[in-house]
Amino acid sequence: MSELPLIAVAALWGAVTGALLPRAAYRFSAPSGEPWRDACPGGHGLGGWLGRARCGQCAAPASPYGPGTLPLAAATALVCAALAAATGTRPELGVWLLLAPVGVLLTVVDLRVRRLPDPLTLPLAGAALALLGLTALVPEHAGQWTTALLGSLALGAGYFVLFLINPAGMGFGDVKLALGTGAVLGWYGWPTVMLGTFAGFLLGAVYGGALLVARKADRKTAIPFGPFLIAGAYLGLLVGAYAGV
Repeated sequence: MSELPLIAVAALWGAVTGALLPRAAYRFSAPSGEPWRDACPGGHGLGGWLGRARCGQCAAPASPYGPGTLPLAAATALVCAALAAATGTRPELGVWLLLAPVGVLLTVVDLRVRRLPDPLTLPLAGAALALLGLTALVPEHAGQWTTALLGSLALGAGYFVLFLINPAGMGFGDVKLALGTGAVLGWYGWPTVMLGTFAGFLLGAVYGGALLVARKADRKTAIPFGPFLIAGAYLGLLVGAYAGV
């Protein structure tokens, strides 16, 4: 498959899977310590986890109660298209496309309620390592599964140390998420792990600095770090994939 059709197919995959995320984003967006949401704001019960975040039983027909379908579909399509452009036809692209919607979902949930759900972070790490292990058996891949495993352990351990040092500034959900991001970054080697990790901290610092300048936060204000961890991993992955061409 040539580059443009591949990118188009990846973008279509991202749009379709992203359109299925709003209900899961709403249900997972419960404050820390509370159970996942099982009803719309009007108190009507919810069924399933995929699809639009709308309630047909509320006063307004099909009343929306969560993140919009179009923004999530567009964001996931953009992520998948960029990954396809960077990775080309190498077999690990399939892994990145499967994991990308989960990354978008985690970003939305953490931004909304500063929570990274265990049902997403831990399976993400396990799925990344399992899928990359299978990919390592396929010809023409451009990474190393052993480094992916070590990257997962190293980044998870590093974030765990940061959590122990400053629990108020680094949540344990970030530690679990680092296991997955370390795996995908490690696939392309230690320079990619370092680049993705640095990019995440840099993006978080820039965001926090912007809030301080705008006087919307002070030095003690906690910000969700998961989106920056994911964004840094995404940027590192793009660079690593291009370098592996």
